[in-house]
Amino acid sequence: MRKLLFFVFAMLSLNASAQITFTNPVLSGFYPDPSVTRVGTDYYLVNSTFSYFPGIPVFHSKDLKNWKQIGNVIDRPSQMTFIGDGTSRGLFAPSIYFNKGTYYVTCTNIDNKGNFVVTAKNPAGPWSDPVYLKGVNGIDPSLFFDTDNKAYIIYNSDAPDRKPLYDGHRTIRMYEFDAENLKVKGDEMLMVNGGVDISTKPVWIEGPHLFKRGEWYYICAAEGGTSVNHSQVILRSKSPTGPFIPYDKNPILTQRHLDPNRPNPITSAGHAELVDGPDGKTYAIFLAVRPYEGDYYNTGRETFIAPVTWTDGWPIINPGIEEIQYKYTADFKEVKQAGALPQSGAFKYRLSFDKKLDPALLFLRTHDPSWYTLTKKQGLTMKLLPETVMGSAQPAFIGKRQQHLYSSASTVLDFKAANEKEQAGLLAFQSEKHFYYLCKSIVDGKPMVQLVRGPGRGGKQEVLAEQELANATSPLYLRIDAKGGIYNFLFAEKAGDWKVLKDNVDGKFISTKQAGGFIGVLFALYASSNGETSNSKASFKWLDYEGN
Repeated sequence: MRKLLFFVFAMLSLNASAQITFTNPVLSGFYPDPSVTRVGTDYYLVNSTFSYFPGIPVFHSKDLKNWKQIGNVIDRPSQMTFIGDGTSRGLFAPSIYFNKGTYYVTCTNIDNKGNFVVTAKNPAGPWSDPVYLKGVNGIDPSLFFDTDNKAYIIYNSDAPDRKPLYDGHRTIRMYEFDAENLKVKGDEMLMVNGGVDISTKPVWIEGPHLFKRGEWYYICAAEGGTSVNHSQVILRSKSPTGPFIPYDKNPILTQRHLDPNRPNPITSAGHAELVDGPDGKTYAIFLAVRPYEGDYYNTGRETFIAPVTWTDGWPIINPGIEEIQYKYTADFKEVKQAGALPQSGAFKYRLSFDKKLDPALLFLRTHDPSWYTLTKKQGLTMKLLPETVMGSAQPAFIGKRQQHLYSSASTVLDFKAANEKEQAGLLAFQSEKHFYYLCKSIVDGKPMVQLVRGPGRGGKQEVLAEQELANATSPLYLRIDAKGGIYNFLFAEKAGDWKVLKDNVDGKFISTKQAGGFIGVLFALYASSNGETSNSKASFKWLDYEGN
């Protein structure tokens, strides 16, 4: 009897340990436009980064839950920079694909030469210099390699003859692809005109992926734009070149029909790619957002997961449930990633600056190591550059994504301003015009801690609060607390002795809805001499982050 009970207990323990629970989003914060590829038992995922540098993070996972960033596709200025580009320009919608020992990433550099492909033998890099794709006019290119060794590149493009029938009228087009010489061949093919039913005037058909399952070829694409009307649709054909017939129960994923006042909503879901999990079942990796009110969110478009079932040869994402869930379970083993920063659920950590920068940290537009140093004693030391975050060059700025609606970022600053132009501190940054800056400076010769609001659209920078400091040379602790649509700004002249500089500050000012564009908030270490040359420096010992 004891042996039987032990056996039953052992089997129950085994089954429990073989179940995994996904917590959505699986990549929290500004990780939009996910694309995923499976290579044996490994998964690799990439996201859009727009004008941030390095561009296109590469994540690795064994279980579709635990993701570790292993590199960046665009990690050196010789590949490209985004000088002169706005924060929501740059790199749009990368796609990753593996075939016969080579990894391919296709992407759009929206204002500079357009669509390109890069390759690598190791997804951690180095990745090649970009090869721009003549003839591929549009955005969101992705590759498909068929079993007959033919390859195709499929993408969003203009309406036929560049004569749209309505605003948002786009097409899906395709070329055969010469994978050896990295160029298209043959004639361009029109695959989808407008969307699944052009009579209904569908808008912004984009983010297409071509894949094969059984005897069918599928085009999986987004419709409706990336806001609350976002959706995912599916079409299929017996030939990779069509004709493609839409599923009569499209869309296969959307949240646009649900009550906007439901508690803790997940909205704007789409831009999905399907992948087989370790259990052989299909899963969708897609973007969605978590608003705190209406369509207001500050964490950007994030990476989510949901199960997929197949019915009569058609995939259904999130079957049997209308609302995307914050948690899903699956019957396979979880595989945690050693040394990985947490990406989902509640977490906290400290980023130290004594050795190297974490690959998730972001610069604006390019990387120039001449203006900062990393040492065990001082941490990250920045030169004060004349450039500001309101321009289109590279300022002295290093940012970390806000990954939770309720979160906190803090640092300790060693800095003494030489004049009233010089400032250093901690940003809550959404765009060139929409940001809050908690900084140390001087006013009338007195050391100050200030809260500065960005100019917004057509306005000017404004000092919202300031307080004189007791000592111009002592370290200053700075903290930003995000609470949905409210931000609080605190400082301390002694560790732990926090004082509120200003609370209940309007967080909607740095939301995507109000600021515009496609990105989320970053907490950034920043130092500027505001147009003047300077010999001053600012040091940041660490950056703490906590999200609930």
